[in-house]
Amino acid sequence: MTAPLPSPAAAPAALTAPVPEPLRDRIAEQLAEIACEAGRILRGYHGGDCPHVIKPDGSPASLADTRSEELIVAALSRAFPGIPVIAEETCCAVPPAPLFFLVDPLDGTRDFLAGSEQYCVNICLVQGDRPIASALAAPGLGRVWAAGTSAREAPIREGRPGAFHPVGVRTPPAAGLVALVSRRHGDSDTDACLERLTIGERRVASSALKFCLIAAGEADLYVRCAPTMEWDTAAGDHVLTMAGGRVVGPGGTTITYGHHARFYRNGPFAALGSAAYRDDLALPQHSAISYFDRRRAGEGNQEGAKPGATAPEAAAIPRAHRG
Repeated sequence: MTAPLPSPAAAPAALTAPVPEPLRDRIAEQLAEIACEAGRILRGYHGGDCPHVIKPDGSPASLADTRSEELIVAALSRAFPGIPVIAEETCCAVPPAPLFFLVDPLDGTRDFLAGSEQYCVNICLVQGDRPIASALAAPGLGRVWAAGTSAREAPIREGRPGAFHPVGVRTPPAAGLVALVSRRHGDSDTDACLERLTIGERRVASSALKFCLIAAGEADLYVRCAPTMEWDTAAGDHVLTMAGGRVVGPGGTTITYGHHARFYRNGPFAALGSAAYRDDLALPQHSAISYFDRRRAGEGNQEGAKPGATAPEAAAIPRAHRG
């Protein structure tokens, strides 16, 4: 007698808004798995001569970015059919929907190409205009964060998340705040904001890791007045918010996502471990025009128009214990 053929695997149920809160932590863990899998691809290119090109905005795009994004988009399409994916390299013009993903397959490409381990993979599920589940993997540091209704961190073991544990922001230290600053994107508006606060240390860190280091209680704030994109910030925003922090725009407003009409560009923001010093900030209403914007407009040769200087090398960021 011929054995019956196995039943085909059931297709994943379509996810619709509003997503129940109990489901959000499970989604975040799925996103963490995908982010770590993409991280394995990035590790394969890290430290070598990774082919890359310079985009019109002056930022690099590498083969590692592309391969990571291909894996993430395919994995999200299988796990969450019908939900649009807005990703930096290949589908950044896709319009949003009631539920949509924001993806940066390699945040910190320039540092990645320079051999730094401070790069990450950002994946975020947005409902309406705010994140509801996200994951951020830092393969070079062996750390991954996930957030649904709470924020958690796990070590990356053999390319997958290990056991998660809760994280939370810290009480601001009496000796002064630890401000995380970008290695390559300093600007006068950001400096002016920080000068209004009692800063004990300025610590250089790359990419969206800054959100998660604040969420883990390792620093206190990150101010960014220079331009960023929504896929740069959404995943880290949600991790920090669920860890008890805040990400605010000018006037202390909550930043929102899905702004297709402005090409998913963010305005100035501050990522804060505590709202206690929110009112002391004075964020400008609009991000300053970058050097590369001026260059595209034919203004790059004007006096004073020059790229930002490279900041000092970053202080060491703790690695997770590797198994």
